[in-house]
Amino acid sequence: MRSFRFLGCSAALLLGLVSASSSFAQETKIKFQLDWRFEGPSALFLVAKSKGYFAQEKLDVTIDAGNGSGNAVNRVASGTYDMGFADMAALMEFAANNADAPAKPVAVMMVYNDTPAAIFSLKKSGIKKPADLAGKKLGAPVFDAGRRGYPIFAKANGLDASKAQWTSMDPPLRETMLARGDVDAITGFYFTSLLNLNARGIKDEDVNVMMYPDYGVKLYGNAIIASEAMIKQKPEAIKAFLRAFAKATKDVIANPEAAIKVVKERDGLIDEKLELRRLKLAIASAIATPHAKSEGYGQVFGPRLTLMASQVSDAYGTKTRVNADKVWNGAFLPSKAELDVLPK
Repeated sequence: MRSFRFLGCSAALLLGLVSASSSFAQETKIKFQLDWRFEGPSALFLVAKSKGYFAQEKLDVTIDAGNGSGNAVNRVASGTYDMGFADMAALMEFAANNADAPAKPVAVMMVYNDTPAAIFSLKKSGIKKPADLAGKKLGAPVFDAGRRGYPIFAKANGLDASKAQWTSMDPPLRETMLARGDVDAITGFYFTSLLNLNARGIKDEDVNVMMYPDYGVKLYGNAIIASEAMIKQKPEAIKAFLRAFAKATKDVIANPEAAIKVVKERDGLIDEKLELRRLKLAIASAIATPHAKSEGYGQVFGPRLTLMASQVSDAYGTKTRVNADKVWNGAFLPSKAELDVLPK
């Protein structure tokens, strides 16, 4: 009888250990919301999944296409998604306009250290510098980051933003209206609008581009954001996600051609040549920038973030002032060595 009791206890102990081990090895599920469609820049996230970097961190990550930074912020705030990718200004606007919201997303890693926002015009229009925009018709969707941030661009370049004449349209019509001459200039992300103009038969040499960072605008661009629930309940999962992402970023920068193959696997309809150029433009203009190299990839510079918070408060006319400390949390960032992903 003692032998049977011993065997019974041993079996129960063994089952307990197996159960505990299984529980420990269980992957954490994360629903991730992109800011836009599966295009070149989405390779940063898709490569982390395709190469198993998320799985190595015991994460089961689902990546969905998006339709704008504002929606990405809202979906993470609502709990529909655990994490997302969104423009820092959109995150600031949400936080300042929803001060009493029970759950507000927070940025945990900066990806686009410089905003990709730019103003595009056709060279035949004669617009060469900011001052030439006076009295001209500008076009962009109402939620476009460049349009929302135009007052900051205007102030930095001595323009009166209140006198800007804006024409609103859906995103697919923006570059078409510029090409047709319906508007004199448009705002948009550098690596989006330039390629859209190319697709409409307009060559690079026929376009004048004023990128916001080149004209005194020091706004940050897109960041990885996390829900309040994730921050409180699964901080280690956030750290694991960012480690995997940093590893993938290094791979993407080193071999963008291979990275686009991964995007093609996710969306077979993409034009690989076009998306490869988009990815390379994004890396050069927003990711591997002088600011990113001086501040450190993934990180932010406190005074610069505070200045941006003030600028967004004014330009967006938020209900309350943006508090920089409430929209950024760098405690989950990988080590300095793991963030060493930019080319020397």
